[in-house]
Amino acid sequence: MNRYSRYGHQLVVILSIAGLSACASAPSAGPAAPAPDTSRAAVSEWVGLPSPSAMAVLDATLWIQTSAEYAAMSRQIWRGATRLLPEALADTAWSAALEQKPGAGGLPPAVIVDVDETILDNAPYAARLIERDESFTEESWAVWVEEAKAHPVPGALEFVRTARELGVEVFYVTNRLANLEQATRRNLDAMGFPAGDAEDVTLLLEEREEWGSDKTSRRAWVAERYRVLLLAGDDLNDFLPARGLSVEARADLTERHEDRWGRHWIVFANPTYGSWVSAVLDGLESRSSAAVNRRKLESLLPRWD
Repeated sequence: MNRYSRYGHQLVVILSIAGLSACASAPSAGPAAPAPDTSRAAVSEWVGLPSPSAMAVLDATLWIQTSAEYAAMSRQIWRGATRLLPEALADTAWSAALEQKPGAGGLPPAVIVDVDETILDNAPYAARLIERDESFTEESWAVWVEEAKAHPVPGALEFVRTARELGVEVFYVTNRLANLEQATRRNLDAMGFPAGDAEDVTLLLEEREEWGSDKTSRRAWVAERYRVLLLAGDDLNDFLPARGLSVEARADLTERHEDRWGRHWIVFANPTYGSWVSAVLDGLESRSSAAVNRRKLESLLPRWD
């Protein structure tokens, strides 16, 4: 039984419980059976449904794993990025990195891509957390990364291969911890992503002391050596420093650079996690499921003001 049919079976069980509850109030010739406990906690325990914190990313994970729209969108974005490469190569004044210094026209070309949810799809890890009713931990994440089985995001492999065929170096700039570099390389190699010809192109968090989580220092490192044609990622911090900013400040920053989206900067949707969640939860002292869900509900915009 796969996970979808199992959850379908659990739904039948829930409906059966509801039916038993209704029947319990009807007259009976024999001794009345005790009514089943149909409280939310009891039902969740009985049928094995995940907790609210795990269920919070259920729809997002299902969308990534089952929707035709996700695969179509990803291919559409990567094909659009591929079409930009010849123009970006021909224009020696073209650069996507804010960290690029003037006079970079003579540098060799490169693109910078994020790894997770940009070129590698980690939805199976999210699905495991939901099924096990667990939250993210560095330990469980490391187990998943060491398996080196994340598949390419649709369209990503074709883009990277085309870039390399055009003589464009590809740098994989990721916030995976430095101790996961070998596993990350194994995964990229297993899926056919080409590595660099002459140097390390997989740049991880804290691989060097100055390489922080907002990726600015790593983009600057690449921009000193290459003309950066495109940036691709699923988080605002893949393009510019945005950590610790409010929802409103992030929106303003995005608007300020509106001319770069889809031309220099290629962004992917990630509804499961990211700095957008941190912005919504900014200042929240308690991170209990109830407090988090309350903050998320308060952040909804049911109408335009």
